[in-house]
Amino acid sequence: MLSPTPFSQTYFHGTKFDLKIGDFIKPSFNSNYGLRKNAKFIFLSATLDAAIWGAELAIGDGKQRIYLVEPTGEIEDDPDLTDKKFPGNPTKSYRSVHPFRVVGEVTIWHGHSAEKLQAMITGLEKLKEQGINSSNE
Repeated sequence: MLSPTPFSQTYFHGTKFDLKIGDFIKPSFNSNYGLRKNAKFIFLSATLDAAIWGAELAIGDGKQRIYLVEPTGEIEDDPDLTDKKFPGNPTKSYRSVHPFRVVGEVTIWHGHSAEKLQAMITGLEKLKEQGINSSNE
């Protein structure tokens, strides 16, 4: 079993996939968002809230999960959030073409209210209707 690298930054990744400690999350699978194209990037965040959104909005019927992950290569700001919505990256959302190693799972967390989640889904649907899709696909 792999253990976290001492003193390395650990990030969060929200999903509905069932993963184990030591697994690697890699790009090239269908995206959970947008047009569901073959994903060029994978995403992580330094905030639990952003990972909760990832788990809640992920497509599929699986259990919502939040993993602690370590990047294996360079990461960069997620341009959909930092350039378009939140200059300066206050959400601490990142993307990478390099795999992330699962080093743990957050098993106790609280999701957003039903109203807040529905507002987010409605907002994303409006963007889709306007032809505005993720630049990350």
